[in-house]
Amino acid sequence: MSDNSLQVQEKREVENRGEHTRNKPVFVPAVDIYESVDKLTLVADMPGVGPEGVSIDIEKDQLTLRGSVPNGSTDQHVILREYSVGDYYRQFSLSSAIDRSKIEATMKDGVLTVVLPKVEAVKPAGSRSRPLE
Repeated sequence: MSDNSLQVQEKREVENRGEHTRNKPVFVPAVDIYESVDKLTLVADMPGVGPEGVSIDIEKDQLTLRGSVPNGSTDQHVILREYSVGDYYRQFSLSSAIDRSKIEATMKDGVLTVVLPKVEAVKPAGSRSRPLE
């Protein structure tokens, strides 16, 4: 297998932690996190989620990502189904190195990009911290 080949991973469903009002599975979105001198960039794969279906919350140093997939109704009988549709949920712990007032997010083609700027105190090249766990 070459370095350029794709690695196939199965969707992982989130363990049910309470009541849900929608009768759909909830998946853990695949996430990549990139760090630069002045920010972290989080990229989450949420197929089927549009901009109106994204929820990003910060409470008590917890960044919570939620994605809701609209209910697809069809009058056709399913013969074979290999693709599961469901909502998405993921949480991250934030440190004090993230400037919460400047966080920005965009959603395009099922990919959520969250930019987490660092506070000025941690931006100098000599001080690298681990702001996201």
